[in-house]
Amino acid sequence: MGSILKEKIQGRTAWKGMDLAKDDSWIYYLSEKTIASFESALLHVKQKGLQAPNFSKEDFPIPDLADEIACFVDELENGKGFLLIRGLPMERYTDEDASIIYYGLGLHMGIPVTQSANGDLLGHIKDIGLDFNNTSVRAYQTNVRLPYHTDLADVVGLLCLRQAKSGGLSSLASAIAVYNEILEKHPEYLGILYRSLAHDRRGEEAPGESPVFTSPIFSYHDGKLSCRYMRYYLESAQEKTGIKLSKMETEAFDLIDSLLHDEKMHIDMMMEPGDMQFVNNYTILHSRTVFEDYEEVDRRRHLLRLWLMMPNGREVAPEFDVFSGGIPVREKTAGGIVENLR
Repeated sequence: MGSILKEKIQGRTAWKGMDLAKDDSWIYYLSEKTIASFESALLHVKQKGLQAPNFSKEDFPIPDLADEIACFVDELENGKGFLLIRGLPMERYTDEDASIIYYGLGLHMGIPVTQSANGDLLGHIKDIGLDFNNTSVRAYQTNVRLPYHTDLADVVGLLCLRQAKSGGLSSLASAIAVYNEILEKHPEYLGILYRSLAHDRRGEEAPGESPVFTSPIFSYHDGKLSCRYMRYYLESAQEKTGIKLSKMETEAFDLIDSLLHDEKMHIDMMMEPGDMQFVNNYTILHSRTVFEDYEEVDRRRHLLRLWLMMPNGREVAPEFDVFSGGIPVREKTAGGIVENLR
């Protein structure tokens, strides 16, 4: 177990939802100039006969947006930890066009990494009728409520292609603000939250690999506090390890959940078609409410997802590095993608 941070963290990363209620600085509105740059790069990709995700950063040239993108990248690691990019005119594009623009932007922000055992670089978030009670099913394949959680990458990005008929509200909360509350009011739980606990891989393990991995919920390393919280993965791991969560562990998770659901702590947003949301998985927890879809298949809720390794991404402690940046250890050693980026 690493060292336990015993001082509150100050600054922009420790925001509370109530502080952002009248502050829309986390929304970046695309200018016509920026959209024109995207469309020029889109045309470049299409003229080459390429599709997302099978093209490179060089295939999507947007050199005039370098300063804007640098601001995005800095905000994710050193600012609030999230941003919403709004204003992509979806009525101009097919789904494939939009995916090229989105993936192209992602290539200029970081390096896309695989999100599943299938090697997906561009994920499709939609209800395909699977049962989340099956521990080999991941929540993004269903319409269930997603509890607050983090993903296994430096940054997760979403592009909304279509909204649901109703529901599907996105909520974000600062893990740093949550930690400050725990430190102030219930420090007795910190020892548990820094301890490595079993997490279910939900069927994403490689052949011969353990169906669980271990990781603490909080880790303090190299001057930065990181969070990894996936309660439903912690709970479903019990079936695969045969080890039940203790009463105090359950109490610690209940405390985290109560803080996350406090209206003062989180911020809600309904992603509109064309919205791109980017979130730092080490400092922000995200959730989604249950949704109801349209009967017509072509009208159903559909988001695209990216997992990104970031050029300014933090170094994490060894016990927190099992899935650093969404890349399992087997991929890191084989591909050298982390060493090439940082």
